[in-house]
Amino acid sequence: MSAPIHRLSVDELVPMVRSVLSTETDMIANMANIAALLFETLPQINWAGFYLWKEADRQLVLGPFQGRLACTRIPLGRGVCGTVAQNRETLVVPDVHAFPGHIACDAASESEIVLPIVAKGALVGVLDIDSPVKDRFSDADRTRLEEVVSLLVATLEG
Repeated sequence: MSAPIHRLSVDELVPMVRSVLSTETDMIANMANIAALLFETLPQINWAGFYLWKEADRQLVLGPFQGRLACTRIPLGRGVCGTVAQNRETLVVPDVHAFPGHIACDAASESEIVLPIVAKGALVGVLDIDSPVKDRFSDADRTRLEEVVSLLVATLEG
């Protein structure tokens, strides 16, 4: 039998991410570890991962993640992730069913937070986190997750 997963507050997550990123510079490896940390430690999460911007295709493509199978490609401006990629602003969606054009990859998802990843002025992708609970993400979650993205961006701009 495996040990129970220790759920953390978003405040406890930031130092863990800082530690993981301190010894690695590879973007994919860092994104994979961040997705695992988010998925394994944050309560009430059913998907955590990254979509990477592909300029030639003008769309986001699935990157490292934890959770159920996901949408593979998301056009710019479509759904929550595509909207964040287009506007380059974090979006907290308390009820995904009320978001116009929401892309339902997992029917269990009820709320979502998506954060843009911009390095050296260029869109790299987005961090997407879903929850099976409506109104799951607070202002504190937003602030700390933006810190997580900033730590990742620092490794990209290094």
